[in-house]
Amino acid sequence: MPPEAGAASVPGGEAAHFRALESLYNEAPINRLFRSQLEIVEPGRARIRFEIGEETFHAAGAAHGTLYFKMMDDAAFYACNSMVSDRFLLTTAFNLVFTRPLRTGPVVAEGRWISGRRRVFVGEARLLTPDGEEAGRGTGTFMRSHIPLSSLAGYRPR
Repeated sequence: MPPEAGAASVPGGEAAHFRALESLYNEAPINRLFRSQLEIVEPGRARIRFEIGEETFHAAGAAHGTLYFKMMDDAAFYACNSMVSDRFLLTTAFNLVFTRPLRTGPVVAEGRWISGRRRVFVGEARLLTPDGEEAGRGTGTFMRSHIPLSSLAGYRPR
């Protein structure tokens, strides 16, 4: 499914919009704390690869829920924002379920757009370990903001 309003308004079209969202993600200051790499796979699908280190552990020796939320929210958010090329979306709610503790090593957050095309979007995400086990699942709602993507310094269509 093609992005909502404005793919034609992004120089280079859909692929340029996806690369610009990836650039926006890379430029976010929070990602200096959580090293990760976003890939917009196709319209409505995003993947974030990251490595869990002991610096993200809680007192019982597994990744803190902050990491689960951040990566699932980002994956679902970017999956939804890949459908919108003119405005930045905002998370309005996010529900998550922890299904397995995460320890050191690589993890992938997979996000996908579920519904919505105008003002409110629904997306879901899950965290997968290298052996394919699900460690968490979440669903979020995202609302179109008044912030033009083109006004954000990190959003650079190529």
